[in-house]
Amino acid sequence: MRSLEHLQAFLPWQEEFTALRRDLHRHPETAFEERRTADIVKQRLLSYGLEVHEGLAETGVVGVLRRGSSTRSIGLRADMDALHLDEENTFDHRSTQHGKMHGCGHDGHTVMLLAAARELSRHTDLDGTLYFIFQPAEENEGGAKRMMDEGLFERFPMQAVFGLHNMPGIEVGKFAIWPGAMMAGLDIFDIEITGTGAHAAMPQFGQDTVLAASQLVSALHSIVSRALSPTTAGVLSVTQIHAGATYNVLPEVAKLGGTVRFFDTDTQARIERRMQEVCAGIGQSFGVDVKLRYDKRYPPTLNSEHETSLCVKVLRDLYGDDAVDTHPQPLMAAEDFAWMLTRKPGAYVWAGNGTGSEGGCMVHNPRYDFNDELIPHGAAYWVALARHALSVAA
Repeated sequence: MRSLEHLQAFLPWQEEFTALRRDLHRHPETAFEERRTADIVKQRLLSYGLEVHEGLAETGVVGVLRRGSSTRSIGLRADMDALHLDEENTFDHRSTQHGKMHGCGHDGHTVMLLAAARELSRHTDLDGTLYFIFQPAEENEGGAKRMMDEGLFERFPMQAVFGLHNMPGIEVGKFAIWPGAMMAGLDIFDIEITGTGAHAAMPQFGQDTVLAASQLVSALHSIVSRALSPTTAGVLSVTQIHAGATYNVLPEVAKLGGTVRFFDTDTQARIERRMQEVCAGIGQSFGVDVKLRYDKRYPPTLNSEHETSLCVKVLRDLYGDDAVDTHPQPLMAAEDFAWMLTRKPGAYVWAGNGTGSEGGCMVHNPRYDFNDELIPHGAAYWVALARHALSVAA
């Protein structure tokens, strides 16, 4: 790894931003409820001299930094929301909110972008406009799309947009990015099976929804292995089964729920079509009514070629070639930054959160915590990317 002189600007502030990150961790706020977090972001941006806009997607905040006369502009995005999850950590900055925790590191993402905004506000060697996007409701609720629907790109006409996510299992100071699919698309589904209830001792007088649901789970899980090419990536998971309330009654209704993951729309369409066919077949076979509700949520996260190359150059200039993995294995998890990439070119990078006991616990785990050693690295990346894109000499 190269000499990390680019981190020197952030070291005097590291204690301050670590304290801020831990304060956000203590006070997690979930989708569209990030009012305390948004107010902290707003006050910080104002103190750095930025123009601040509030209210997109209820709690979204956009800071604007203008320099020079160029029409060049880019957006840098951080998510702010927490998860509905009971924290099991015992450190002092553990969540104070029952059933809510920052289990994905969005507290760290917010602080890294604030640290970058502070540093960039001191720079005069920029020519163009920077938009600092603090987005609510990344987890399940599509806050990025809602910001877009409410005019994000019309009000703030950036030419490209960039995102970053911490990644446990990658060393701090190392990064991963490549053009194309970084993260999968996400759809969810609900299935309601309606039959005729009966005494458990006399099943011949009913249509057994539990039996139909059991067969349906097996049939649905065969779709990826038998309806898709072996070289096509896709995941269908039934994650919920609800039926019955007592021991001796065959319930009239059984419900299933789950998710579908994919990297392209052809795979998405094929899985959905096959699910409709399977549901109809099970309904006919067992004499029950099967209704499928298929909800398209997040598209795949697809990095554009030029912007990915820009990010790779910036990271290699900072950290050296060995610190940047340009052929990572894409993840089947989803990310709603993908919506922004459907409208603007851009790129999404993974920044190492650490390995082993220091930052290695995977996200969405009740014992996860963002690694504060990543704060200056993420902030330095944002600053270098902005300076490269909007350099006076460019």
